[in-house]
Order: sequence, then C-alpha cells, then structure tokens
Amino acid sequence: MDLRTQTSLFCGALALAIAVSIVLRGRRRLHVLLAAFAADMGLWYLAQWLYQWVRADVWARSTALLAILLPQFALHLFEALLPHAGRRSGLVRIAWALLVPMLLLALFPRHNHALVRTAIFLYVFGLLAAGLWTLALRGERSGSRALQRRVRLLVLIGTLSVAFSLADFLWFVGARLPPVGAALSIVFLFALAESVVRERLVDLYDILVQLFVSTVLAFCLAGIFYVFVELFGGFETTYLGAILGAIVFLLIFEPLREKVEHYTHQALFRERVDLERATVRARSQLVHVLQVDAMAHVVMSELEASRRATGAALYLRDPSGSDFDLGASFGPPAPAVLDGATARPLLDRLSSSSSIVLEDVAFEMAERRRSGWTQASEAGERLLAAAELLGPFKTGVCVSIHGEHQDLLGVLVAVDDRVRDAFSPDEVNLLESLAVQIAVVIENSRQYRRMQERDRLAALGQLAAGLAHEVKNPLGAIKGAAQLLCETPDDEVTDPATREFLGIILEEVERLDRVVGSVLDYAKPARGDPSPIDVNAVVRRTLQVMAPAHQSNVVVKTELGEDVPRVRADAEQIRQVLMNLVTNALQAVTGGGTVTICTRRRSERAPGYATGSSGHELDWAEISVSDDGPGIAPEVAEHIFVPFFTTKHKGTGLGLAISQRMVEEMGGRIEVISAARAGATFAIVLPPATAHPASLRPSRLPVPESGQRASE
Repeated sequence: MDLRTQTSLFCGALALAIAVSIVLRGRRRLHVLLAAFAADMGLWYLAQWLYQWVRADVWARSTALLAILLPQFALHLFEALLPHAGRRSGLVRIAWALLVPMLLLALFPRHNHALVRTAIFLYVFGLLAAGLWTLALRGERSGSRALQRRVRLLVLIGTLSVAFSLADFLWFVGARLPPVGAALSIVFLFALAESVVRERLVDLYDILVQLFVSTVLAFCLAGIFYVFVELFGGFETTYLGAILGAIVFLLIFEPLREKVEHYTHQALFRERVDLERATVRARSQLVHVLQVDAMAHVVMSELEASRRATGAALYLRDPSGSDFDLGASFGPPAPAVLDGATARPLLDRLSSSSSIVLEDVAFEMAERRRSGWTQASEAGERLLAAAELLGPFKTGVCVSIHGEHQDLLGVLVAVDDRVRDAFSPDEVNLLESLAVQIAVVIENSRQYRRMQERDRLAALGQLAAGLAHEVKNPLGAIKGAAQLLCETPDDEVTDPATREFLGIILEEVERLDRVVGSVLDYAKPARGDPSPIDVNAVVRRTLQVMAPAHQSNVVVKTELGEDVPRVRADAEQIRQVLMNLVTNALQAVTGGGTVTICTRRRSERAPGYATGSSGHELDWAEISVSDDGPGIAPEVAEHIFVPFFTTKHKGTGLGLAISQRMVEEMGGRIEVISAARAGATFAIVLPPATAHPASLRPSRLPVPESGQRASE
C-alpha cells in the first residue's frame, strides 16, 4: 500500500469521525448538512483508497459520484448559514439543474475518459468557488459585524479547504502529486466544523489559531526531518536524522510559534488588534497622568485613532451631586450631562456590572416581548428608557468605571453606527481594562489633590502660628495705644482729624485681628462636641439670632421638613456655617428679594461614599439656603472655595472655605447650584446620626465645580 493509499484511508476515517461528532452535537438542519458534507468527503477518500488498493471500476465510479454530491451539500450548507429572504438562491437552482447531467456522465460507460473527468472536475470546484463567493458577498451586505466576521472566517477556511482539496483532486485527472493536500483538507474540514457549531467567536478564534499554529509547526518539523534524512543518505539513518531534526526544532520552536501566532492574530483579528494597540498605548500614557482632563484627552485620542469606533464619550460623576458630566468625546455630539435621577436604571446596572452592551439588551427585550411580559422584561425596558439619555450612543457599549470602594466614578461609552453587533466580547474586555486604568487615574488625581491640600494646610498652619506670634501681639499693642489715645479728654485732643485717624486705626486693627483668627480657624478647625442634634431646631435658633439683621425689603422664608433625620455634629459649628450662608444670601438680595431656608430628608447613594456591601441608600439631612439674587458669574464660580478669594471690599475670603472644612469634618458636603442672573442655592448635606462617619467621608476635591458663589 503506497503513501497516497494510506493517506486516503487515514483522511476518510478522520472525515467520518468529524461527521459523527457533528451529529452528536445537534440535530438542527445546519448540523445535518455539515455532517452530510463531512461524511461525503470521508466516503470520497475511502472510495479513493479502495480504488487504489483493488483497482475495481466500481470504486472509480463511486469516487466520481461522491465528488458530484460535494457541491450540492456545500451550497445547501451555505444557504443554511446565511439564508436568503424568500425563495432559494439562483446558484442552488443551477446546481440542481447540473446534477442529473453530471450523474449521467459518472455512470457513462467511458467515465474514465479525460473529457468526462475534466467536466466533473470543473463542475465540482466551479460550484464550490461560486458558492464561497456568493456567501462572501451576502456576508458583507449584512449589517451585523459579528456575522461579517463569522462569514469572512468561513469563506477563508472554505477557500483553503477547497484549494487543498483541489490540489489533492488533481490525481483524478491524471496528475501525480504528493498527498499533502488531503491531510490539509481534513484539517480545514475540522476548522470549518468548529466555525459552524461554535456560537462564540472568541472560543472559535482560539481553537483556530492553535490549530493553525500546530499545523504549521508540524509541517516545519516534518520538513526538517525530511532534509536531515536526505542529507544522511536515506531512511537507513532515520534515527540520527530524527535526533538532529528534533534538536533543530526545539531550538527554533518558541520564536517560530510566537511569530506564527503574531501574524495569525494580525490576519484574523485585525480590528481587535487595532483596538488592543490603542488601549495599550492609552494605558501606557495614563501611567504618567495625574490630571483628569489630560486623561480624558488621551483616552479619546487613542480610541479615535484606532478607527474601531465612530464615536465615544467619557462621563465623570459630579463630585457635588449625582449627575455625570461629559469629560470628553468624539464623533456624534454627546449629551453634556447624564441626569442621575433619570438615568438611574442604567447607572444602577453599571454599579453592579463591568459593562452593558445596549444593543444586546434591546435584542433581548424584543425577544421577550414576543414570548411574554415578565418582571425581568420590565427592568430591561426601564434600562433602555434610561439609555435614551445617551442620544446617538444609546445602542453602544457602556463600560463602568469603579473606584477603590466599588463606587461608580464614571461611564465610558463607545458606539459604531456602521454595523450591528459592533463590539465582540473580547473587545468589550479591552474597553473594561481601559476603564480600570481610568479609575486608577481618577483615584490618583484625588489622592494628589488631597496631598496638595494637606501640604497647603501644613504651610498655612505654620503661617498661622507665626501670625499668632508676630502679628497678634503687635496688633494688641497698637490697639491698646489707640484706645488709650481715644480715651483722652476732648479738651486735650482738639484736632478732629486726629480722632478720625484713631478710629480708622482701631477699625483696621480689629479687621486684621479677624483675618488672623479666620486663618487660624481654617488651618486648625476645632472639631467641637459632636452629638445627635435636631437640624430644624438649629435652623430656628440661628434665624432668631439673625432676625435683627434682616432688611425690610428682604423676605426670609423657612420650609422645614418633618421627617429630617437627626445628625451627629456640633450644633455651634452648624450654626456658624448656616449664619455664613444666610449672610451671603442676604447680601446677594440687598436691593430686595427672597431668601429661603429649607430642610428635608434626602435618600441617595452619594458619589464618593461607601455604603457597605449591601449598597442600600442612606437618608441624609439637607439644609438649603436659596436666594433669587443675581447668581454667580462663571469666572467667579471657579474659585468659590479657594481661601482668600473674595469679591467683597471688606471680606476675608475665608468664610465659605471654613464652612466647607467644618461640614466635611462632620462627614458631609456643601453643594452649590447657581447660574448667572438666576439666583443661587447652597445645600449642606449631612449623614444621619446612625451612620459611621469614617465610612461616609467623601474624597474632597478642593477645586470647586462651576456654578458656585464667591465667599465672604
């Protein structure tokens, strides 16, 4: 039995084994057609083996008949893979029309004639090539990127299988070639079977890459072995040739395997490779980035350069609220803000998952609508309704950006509106890895700002200590001397200008003393005596104390909630903060207007706060001070809580800075909502007395957001 005969037997047995494995995996029409195609190929090789072994005419006719059936099974398989809408394709009808004449030629008494064999040869491979070409065109016209990828892979594997089968089929028309094509055609038949029966492209890619690499390495080993056997004079020195071949193969195995895998990934996963390169470049740059704006620019630039998406947007959570602000984007215009309340179903899902492919959710909801309404369907519909806020990104992939305590810091959204099923699972995983690096940059930025604030406060503490010694003592002496001169009888000081200047000296000394005291308060604020207190009682007492300062043309209203939770804080410090905010509001409406003080219960899972593993919301206490004054100019809003910044002629610029420090020491925060000529609202948000302060303290960002009011 020669080499071709042995190879035919071996390939026929493998092809039949592949057919059996396909049938065992499923009985759908697609599986049945694929199993029939593999079985026909296996029987074709077995018929070749029997013909070459016994040289009987019946096996030659069987080989021709089985070859004629190959394109029939293949074309029906292609139809099942990507069915036509409506009637059967024209190519299948042509194949059916040619089937009977080809069968008659195979049964013709002179079936071994060269013209008959050539006609059968052209029929088989002509229809296979036409079927692959038609399948490729239909795949490219489909709107699904996942389907396009699968069809491209099938066409590539099918073309290679047909090409090697063609090389092996040449013996049928008289050409005598080594049976290498038979072995490779079985390899690609296995790859074709895996590509059809496997649902996940990621698993399929891994199998095909490993199969291709193993095949290349096997042929390399066989080639090295053959060369050494030929060099040492034939197969009588096989042992020495095998040893030398194995040594050479072991030396080049690793670099050869790496090169083959590298170029295979580039050929099969070109789009994934582009995205992977972009994410690798972005992550390498983000290692050295501390500014959030610079981080957003790097991420958008690399994603756009990858050409993997037609648009992307990065939303970051507002540190003073529950909304998400647009940090950077490219492609279609993205909404500037994601409202935290309206987008709550989407944000809640992202809080507990790493990513959401909105197109998959929409497809799943469409299937559930047909099968019946369930509670899960209702949740999905709410999610899709919230996704409408994303505008042109509502069908993209949303990747969550989680902080150190698993709080949601932001959302990365990417979309490709050119096709459906734009992002494969492995590409989503790449975006998730990029989101992890984005979260690291955000956390590092916060830590860096805290370190800057700590250093600034340390320097301010040293300055305050120096002021207490170098300024307050001389100020006390100056004040005492001025007071002594003012107490001189009128007949001894007759110059009115002198008395005026003494009054100025006393006034300015007192102002400087207040500035030094404010600096000391800001640098080293007293923690007070925290205890559970009633917020409404503190508000009433504060307004009683401030009642004489109200102007007649200013209306002060109160709206105190009845279900406001008690908070753990120092009542005197809250009163000091509240007096500062009310004073600012009164000064903002000096020409007449309304100042409103409200208290209410506020249920939320605030940004930057850890709420425990259960993730339940907390009931916070909110004290808001609103006015209908001119609001805050944008150029002023940027410096709202910066120490020593003020727009008042006699202000110290420390009122709001000290208030912010005090509230944060209580575990709360101050939120500001303002726009030019639309008034301003300052809200003190404090945790309930039952909450643990250490777990509720936010990561403070000393640089304020836009829309905030100038300090005293």
